[in-house]
Amino acid sequence: MINITNFKENLGLKEIPVELEKLIYFQNNISSFENYAQGFGVLIDNKWGLKSWSEDEDFLTRLFPFAQANGTGSFYTIWNDGSDKPLNQMPVVVFGDEGGVHVVAENILQLLHLLTYDTEIMVDFDEAYCYKDEEDDYQSEDLDRYLEWIKADYKLNKIEVPNELIKNAQEKYKENFDRWFQQYFKN
Repeated sequence: MINITNFKENLGLKEIPVELEKLIYFQNNISSFENYAQGFGVLIDNKWGLKSWSEDEDFLTRLFPFAQANGTGSFYTIWNDGSDKPLNQMPVVVFGDEGGVHVVAENILQLLHLLTYDTEIMVDFDEAYCYKDEEDDYQSEDLDRYLEWIKADYKLNKIEVPNELIKNAQEKYKENFDRWFQQYFKN
């Protein structure tokens, strides 16, 4: 179970986006970690994953890791892009466990929509994408509950073309994110 107070303190925030707070409630009370979307779960992260990329304070203070992205170590962060927008309107970035760092959603709500596809995100050096074999009929145990929740709270249906959402986020934020990120990490 995620304690909201501990979650906020870990991120150094007094408030978190309402979308995250509702998602934590859903995970704590209706489902459980990795049980409503493959490989996904909100967690408290002490930025150990980020520190493997850079220990620069500016780097660490502008990224807010909040969830596991897949079962092999990739994770999601909110990137404070310096635009002074509320945190829930800032881009979401995936850090891949085998390399690759990519903007995958324009904001938290888009990431929640992406999760309805119910597959682990694939992250390589060149791209992040969702892939599901057409013959794969696996469904997370609580996916139906998640779909009901997201429909009731946000009027969103199951996403049919998840890679379009990722592509649009990339078009909007990739160039700025890459320029910012390269200050701290060069291949």
